[in-house]
Amino acid sequence: MVREAVIEVTRRWISSVVIGLNLCPFARRVFQADLIRFVVSEVTNEEKLLEELGAELQNLAGASITQTETILLIHPNVFGNFLDFNDFLTIGDRLIAALGLRGIIQIASFHPEYRFEGTQPDDVENFTNRSPYPMLHLLREESISKVVDEADEHLEIPRRNIELLKSLGREKMLEMMKGILRERPE
Repeated sequence: MVREAVIEVTRRWISSVVIGLNLCPFARRVFQADLIRFVVSEVTNEEKLLEELGAELQNLAGASITQTETILLIHPNVFGNFLDFNDFLTIGDRLIAALGLRGIIQIASFHPEYRFEGTQPDDVENFTNRSPYPMLHLLREESISKVVDEADEHLEIPRRNIELLKSLGREKMLEMMKGILRERPE
């Protein structure tokens, strides 16, 4: 898999879905300012991915926010199965705590088969977190605080996104993802 092609597909997804649909109010500024570090992992097992996650968490914690505000750890060869990926998130949260980064960095998760608890696989709201590849988004909590002034506003984002996607419909979302993936390397 060619690293640059994976990043290009991911950038198209961010541009057209995440920013284009305004699913994340934080994304536009960091994307346009080139403050996202894109890391494409070539590992093929959970243990190696955990090592890379630890390194990237420390990388983000030690980097200047004016250079790297957030990191996308894209891992196309690990956790093709969403349920396994979802279980790994608990391990990732434990790693954040072990590194003393709780309250400083958090992980947001994206996956091609993302599924919220209590939803069916085909429910359109799952597309708020569906991405071309499995990926872990490492976010500085201070960055979120800059954009969202009030906690209620932050909690309103998921509800607003679900309403938007329901109004667009599943077919529109499938069409958007198909367009993004048309040049996805295998």
